[in-house]
Amino acid sequence: MYSLAMDNCRFPARVSRIASLACVLCFSASCAMGISQGAPASGDNKPPAKEAEKPALPPLPGPAHAQQQITMDGKPLKYTATVGTIPVRDKDGKVAGQVVTTAYTVEGENRPVTFALNGGPGAASVYLNFGAIGPKHINAGNEGDSPSDTVTLMDNPGTWLDFTDLVFIDPIGTGFSRADVPEDQQKKLFFSTEADIEYLSRVIYDWLVLNNRLPSRKYLVGESYGGFRGPRITYYLQSQLGVALNGVVLVSPYLNPSQDVNEDMSPLPWMMTLPSITAAHYEREKKLTPEAMQEVINYTRGEYANTLLRGRSDEAAQQKMIQRVTEMTGLDPQFVKYSGGRIETGAYLREVHREEGKLGSVYDSNVTSFDPFPFAPEQRANDPILSSIIAPLTTAMVDFVTRTVGWKVDARYNALSFDVNRMWDRDNSLRRGSVPELREAVAADPKLRVLIVHGWNDLSCPFMGSVLTVDEMPVMGDPTRVAVHEFPGGHMFYTRESSRMALRKDVMEMFQKH
Repeated sequence: MYSLAMDNCRFPARVSRIASLACVLCFSASCAMGISQGAPASGDNKPPAKEAEKPALPPLPGPAHAQQQITMDGKPLKYTATVGTIPVRDKDGKVAGQVVTTAYTVEGENRPVTFALNGGPGAASVYLNFGAIGPKHINAGNEGDSPSDTVTLMDNPGTWLDFTDLVFIDPIGTGFSRADVPEDQQKKLFFSTEADIEYLSRVIYDWLVLNNRLPSRKYLVGESYGGFRGPRITYYLQSQLGVALNGVVLVSPYLNPSQDVNEDMSPLPWMMTLPSITAAHYEREKKLTPEAMQEVINYTRGEYANTLLRGRSDEAAQQKMIQRVTEMTGLDPQFVKYSGGRIETGAYLREVHREEGKLGSVYDSNVTSFDPFPFAPEQRANDPILSSIIAPLTTAMVDFVTRTVGWKVDARYNALSFDVNRMWDRDNSLRRGSVPELREAVAADPKLRVLIVHGWNDLSCPFMGSVLTVDEMPVMGDPTRVAVHEFPGGHMFYTRESSRMALRKDVMEMFQKH
């Protein structure tokens, strides 16, 4: 997922009412971190009493490998799966944490390598691994999927492994990755915007050096808050560590937080979400097509935005807009009327399936669950997708790592970590977004290509935000070097096989260009 940032998860303010529940797509379980601290110094003047020391955690094992095979287009694809760790050091060179990576490599010359990150902050990379681009896939995250369904790893026809090696990175506090310093040092070293970018960039650099892959063509894919990380890591690698990427894929990225502010004055927050709400309705009506959505985009950035800006100075236009929004969204006319044509995300997710007693997910409002608190003034239940996806992904990953690959670890696996999210420093650098670094990286490398991909239905990181962001960027050479593509589905549109296959096709075309 997610970055299932969603990333707002990634964390736009407009879903703030459900953020404490759903912002999580990237964070769910607590992760026990920390190591024992040194004993107090001796002497008459004793220091203040410290908290009880935490027991040292068992060491993480050395790398483990497994030879595997899948079938693609009727032909076998043999590969090596490797689970191992890369140490993260503080400024004095002491090991401060250990990042676990899962790599899939295929024998052959001139193979590209792609690094993958999810978001949160607090999400492991299992979402992209078993959900989207890894050689194996599980069914989870779609309407009707149950967390107690039998977990079965299947060959993934949408994998990227036939045209690039894959390295999935679990940031500190996610998956099996962990900090080896006390909690009071973790925010400074790992859980702030700049520190996060710097150590993850160094992990990529170190993996390339350790595996003799610096000469390879290099790519990065980040989802949700991983999409926020993407441009910043790209530019940091490029300008600070001397590693230039060939291409970047940003999946449902949390790029530009400043778009989603001042909803009392600015039309932007409402322009961001109306197209995704409309797309979900069109899908339920079996009317969702790229042509229909282009009309929605044109209306949103044209007449809709102008009407919002005119406000009560043009009452006739307001009434016309409310009628149009009602038709586009299929919502109750009274609900739209009293919303002023400005559909608040949290209210919408409770309203759209209310007659069935269900809630829509912020990640795809056509994925639902029953509302256990239907009469509460605000949503109290967890997000429908989050509630159903953590168990199957965790089961699949732990079994794969420990049994299939044989990386025997005595630790808890965190697909989503609430602790990471709790400790995260939401500083000014976070609120600034990562569009400046996107522009800088593209300007510095005339061949770098960036593919931004979204699901139509996603309300956590709506596609319209990326459309508006890219359209405001200057054209730097080939205008297709930075492109936005949309697919049926939501934040994790890749859980739908047809969208996953379409993503694969678009990414293969990008690789062929550079």
